[in-house]
Amino acid sequence: MSNHKYSRRKFLGQASCAAIGTTAFMSSFLNLGLMNNAAAANLPVYQNNDYKALVCILLAGGNDSFNMLMPTSTSAYNDYAATRTNLAIAKNTILNLNGTTGGQTYGVHPAMPEVQALYNSGRLGFVSNVGTLINPTTKTQYENGSANLPLGLFSHSDQIQQWQTSIPQSRTAIGWGGRMADILSSMNSNQNISMNISLSGTNVFQAGNNVVEYTIEPSGTGSIGLAGSEDMDFYSTLRNGAVKSMMEHQYQDIFRKTYAGVTKNAQDSHQQFSTAINGINQAPPFTTTFSASNLSQRLQMVAKTISARDTLGLKRQTFFLTFGGWDHHDEVLNAQNLMLGVVSKALHEFNDAMQQMNLQDNVTTFTISDFARTLTSNGNGTDHAWGGNVLAMGGSVNGGKIYGQYPTLALNSNLLVDESAIIPTTSCDEYFAELALWLGASSNQLSSILPNIGNFYSPGSASLPIGFMRV
Repeated sequence: MSNHKYSRRKFLGQASCAAIGTTAFMSSFLNLGLMNNAAAANLPVYQNNDYKALVCILLAGGNDSFNMLMPTSTSAYNDYAATRTNLAIAKNTILNLNGTTGGQTYGVHPAMPEVQALYNSGRLGFVSNVGTLINPTTKTQYENGSANLPLGLFSHSDQIQQWQTSIPQSRTAIGWGGRMADILSSMNSNQNISMNISLSGTNVFQAGNNVVEYTIEPSGTGSIGLAGSEDMDFYSTLRNGAVKSMMEHQYQDIFRKTYAGVTKNAQDSHQQFSTAINGINQAPPFTTTFSASNLSQRLQMVAKTISARDTLGLKRQTFFLTFGGWDHHDEVLNAQNLMLGVVSKALHEFNDAMQQMNLQDNVTTFTISDFARTLTSNGNGTDHAWGGNVLAMGGSVNGGKIYGQYPTLALNSNLLVDESAIIPTTSCDEYFAELALWLGASSNQLSSILPNIGNFYSPGSASLPIGFMRV
């Protein structure tokens, strides 16, 4: 028998390290918020019996979205082609969208036939020229230095954070999805599993003051238990027994007591989640075959989690997924042909699963990205820019339309700065406010979720910020 000696301090340190290294523990530890529990308990309780979920897909790296959604009217396409030069998509390959917007016709990238079909059937819509803004900004203000610009404009790290926080004047680590969950999470009867579920690890979007993400994986039952909890090695078994003893022991010291309680809650929530998803795996409520891409597989786990909503006691949820690799300073045409195809197929599959479960009206999927790209070519790719195009999908989306203001893509545009970056004409705040209202936030809560919303929209207005959602 080993004669290794362990001090109580060393043992507790090693046991806690085993727990801290796991997703379930950190999700529960942060979600419970320790000293913030009392504040969370005082959140308003909603009596709704309905279910709604937002699914956020971050196209990380900066999607060249003016090659995702393009004008096809003769004059507007000619401006597009003249500006984009060797990066322009051939007009006869663009997939046409039904109807007109502002008297112009539009189409999507040839790798997105599923998105074309979703749009034309009214299940998907676009919001054009969206970006991070503190105040409405003109080209004159930008060029004379009087504009109040987002911090680190054109910077990946800053812009990817600001799309998740919607506070571009500061580098906060609290996201608008987290602030929204602080308000709405009391609608869920199960407080052990966060309203915010991530399939891409820790993120800013879902970080609130009292609520953070519960991270899951796209395989198996999704949830991850405490490290080594199923390892039958003798020393692992000994350690796990000791950790379990910690869970059951009623410490007098409040921190250690809370720590042990949170550790137990982490494992309890893991068991709850795993049991619920295992039931779905045994009897799936949809027959959709999801593609092998990482994005499709993650959306499949989102669909499974949504189908377990009643078992898990969840009425409101957000999901966060990252699909990276969009920083195309080179080979943008080849890269987008592959990657936009992955997005299009994954959206179709997810929409199909939601329809089979009759939840298409209850789930809204939307995209964000760091920024769009420069309209002009740098040779074989594009550089960091500003305003771009996003999409929203679901039965509650007023689909088959392009919202916002699709800009002229001519080089003499009054929105082009730094040669070929476009100033946004719709703020992230307006885009997110409409999603928050749909999920259940009241108009008088918008300024708590989106502090800058009053610079673009009057909460309580009889009209919606943009109009792309059925609220």
